[in-house]
Amino acid sequence: MAELPLHVGMPDRSQSLYQSLGEQTFRNLVEAFYRRIDTDPFLRPMFPADLSEAIGRQFWFLVQLFGGPPLFNERRGPPFMRMRHMPFAIGMAERDAWLAHMLAAIDEVEIPEAEAEVLRAYFDRASLAMINRP
Repeated sequence: MAELPLHVGMPDRSQSLYQSLGEQTFRNLVEAFYRRIDTDPFLRPMFPADLSEAIGRQFWFLVQLFGGPPLFNERRGPPFMRMRHMPFAIGMAERDAWLAHMLAAIDEVEIPEAEAEVLRAYFDRASLAMINRP
């Protein structure tokens, strides 16, 4: 399966989502998401005991993906997200739980609707691409 694009712009493509929302919004989104993961008995075992590195990696990835500086590439190399998630058993139930947390985090951070729509569509599509088990 092909990798997802590294840059996803706003619907009118006049500026990137990163430019529109700013770095702090992505930091807030990732922190809101991981607060949920930390208390989820179903998904929490898939994540490292110390979530700080995972938080950093997801932040770097999202900043880069949505038009900010290439933080992920500079620190970790090319994303290859499907390959990086292969060691984890991800079926539809895991995907649905992960996506529910991300969508709730988008709502918590109160991202404006036009930008939230872009994020929701991306995370829906990307989370399906991570499924690697029946």
